Amino acid sequence: MLAGEGEGWRDFVTGSRLRERLSAARRGETSMANAVQKITLSPSRDIPFNKLVLAQTNVRRIKAGVSIEELAESIARRGLIQSIHVRPVLDAGGEGTGMFEVPAGGRRYRALEMLVNQKRLAKTASVPCVVSNPSGPILAQEISLAENIEHAPLHPLDQYRAFKDMLDGGMSDEEIAAAFFISTNAVKQRLKLTAVSPALLEIYADDGMTIAQLEAFSVSNNHARQELVWDAIKNSWSKEPYQIRRMLTENTVRASDKRAVFVGLEAYETAGGDVLRDLFQSDDGGWLQDVPLLERLVTEKLQMMADEIANEGWKWIEVAVSFPYGAANGLRELDGTPIDLTSDEQATLDALREEFDKLQTQYEEADELPDDVDQRFGEIETAIKSIEARPVRFDPTEIARAGVFVSIDMDGALLVERGFVRAEDEAPTTPEAGTDPGVDGSDVQATGSVQRAVITIGGQLADPDEDEEDGHKPLPDRLVMELTADRTLALRDKLANDSATAFLAVLHKFVRDLFSRYRAQGVAMEVFVRSTVFPVQSEGLRDTTYARSIQARHEAWEKRLPTDVADLWDALSALTGTEQAELFAHCSSFGVNALYERADRYGNGAISTHGVQQRLADANHLARAVGLDMIDAGWRPTVGNYLGRVTKARILEAVREGAGEGASQLINHLKKGDMAKEAERLLADSGWLPEPLRLADGDLKAIDTNAGDEDEALPEFLASDNDAVLADQEEKRLDAAE
Repeated sequence: MLAGEGEGWRDFVTGSRLRERLSAARRGETSMANAVQKITLSPSRDIPFNKLVLAQTNVRRIKAGVSIEELAESIARRGLIQSIHVRPVLDAGGEGTGMFEVPAGGRRYRALEMLVNQKRLAKTASVPCVVSNPSGPILAQEISLAENIEHAPLHPLDQYRAFKDMLDGGMSDEEIAAAFFISTNAVKQRLKLTAVSPALLEIYADDGMTIAQLEAFSVSNNHARQELVWDAIKNSWSKEPYQIRRMLTENTVRASDKRAVFVGLEAYETAGGDVLRDLFQSDDGGWLQDVPLLERLVTEKLQMMADEIANEGWKWIEVAVSFPYGAANGLRELDGTPIDLTSDEQATLDALREEFDKLQTQYEEADELPDDVDQRFGEIETAIKSIEARPVRFDPTEIARAGVFVSIDMDGALLVERGFVRAEDEAPTTPEAGTDPGVDGSDVQATGSVQRAVITIGGQLADPDEDEEDGHKPLPDRLVMELTADRTLALRDKLANDSATAFLAVLHKFVRDLFSRYRAQGVAMEVFVRSTVFPVQSEGLRDTTYARSIQARHEAWEKRLPTDVADLWDALSALTGTEQAELFAHCSSFGVNALYERADRYGNGAISTHGVQQRLADANHLARAVGLDMIDAGWRPTVGNYLGRVTKARILEAVREGAGEGASQLINHLKKGDMAKEAERLLADSGWLPEPLRLADGDLKAIDTNAGDEDEALPEFLASDNDAVLADQEEKRLDAAE
């Protein structure tokens, strides 16, 4: 700054005031009162950096926003975009000292200071400054505060468009992120908005939707679908981002689905499949959009695996995504011989066990394991399990008449269950001379080609027309049969863990069989033991907690029992009393039949309506005795197992009972499909159960079979439209007879 800077400033101010007085004199007092006051802006000039000092009047005290280091790098890259506001520093006599203080622009000053200290900027470098009057009526603190609070943040849509222009100009995501000191993911999030329809972007720009709603639309690339979804919800008070995402992905498959895990995302994308991803929240890997392609890839991979297994010489192979519980009922399972470990495998297993024991000893007192140690424990356990899961060798003559089930396990791994013989294949087959059965697959083809189960993924009954969904109809027979299949299996599992009740239940049945005063029809404990099959069951019954518990317990006992029936009596006699009781409970649990089934109400079928009702009443006695609670057993209402199978009235009734009247009102305006999905979320932790799964407060009321045509009312879920038709037909028949 040159000497005399203060005088120049005073001349500037004095000249301005003189001109103002002359103008006022020319205009006169009256015109002066009516004239618009002209604004005079502060002048700007370049001032050497070493003539600037930071003012104590700067209101910013706390760090916020972009750091000084990042701002310094921005200035080094782009230059000083915004000038600094300064005031001359006056001495005691009001004269300029040649220095200027910075009341507004302190962070820019600090950034420039950092560049000077780093020798990247000369200390005499010129800095663009706006110079204000140091003795004016406006305080320096006001200027500092105004600069900070009047700064308007950039609209997210403007940021997206700027990023898009830079991307089109040749910059990469990483370069844009580095230029603005933000994460690459933040850039990708903004650029992901290119997936949103321009029409919806304009609605957002006009404040017609929130940024969270706009981000939800970026899940899909289908602009037409996005606009349809918005049209469907824009006038609804319920248009949460999760609802938008669900509507846009309702015809997709989660990347965590076992079919997607089995095929692999890389293979799916290589085949041309699109994966929808949500960059704004955790999406568990995204959604696979091309479901037919996924199903084709699943079928092809399962077929390829089956072709490889066919070379082992099996007579038949059944392939499916999943098999129902009890698919192997009635089949004899072969007893194979596990293949011994090799010396290398044994050495590896010993080393893994030693490392596991060492880590366990080292961290047994720790409240929480370090992440790397916890991960290592998981790796060791997986490796040990893999080595201990030994392949099994079967008798070649048995292989020639046995078969294999090939499916996908819950975790997406291939599940191969070998060695099942059908009853009709028990007679040994004699291969023709000169042939090697099954080596090239010829025997498998000759004896009845590889059987492939129909791949049913998410199969369920079609929803009835919306017009028919408003009534409070009885539950469909098939649904009640599925629900009672779950209850029967859970009741078996519960009974198997209660030996005293199991013994009493069987004794109860024996007494009913032995004494003629009692009738044994319609009992829940069908003891011979004869295991009841489930002709109708919900998808996934095989993977329920109670199904897996039964399977694990059965396999554990199977390993303990002798293979030769001649040794069975001695083996059972050698068990302790407790072990005998546990085995007795396990075996007797297979006789539980708490199934609802369609019966002829006039008693002409295998079991009458009265018999079904008595069976369910008997099952209630048993359930109360063992303390069965289907919620504790793991059952939850879902779209697949209940909510998508009943009318809207029943869905609302379920939500009202489980989550309250307010929750039911939240969804009563939705279409059935959306209502069912929302109801599943609302009822997830409510403890609500449909009537067939509840533990009744009292026995079901018996029907008097001698009461002629005046039948007592069945429970609501046992009533049906067909019953009404049969009753009407019978009434007409009786009228005609009269």
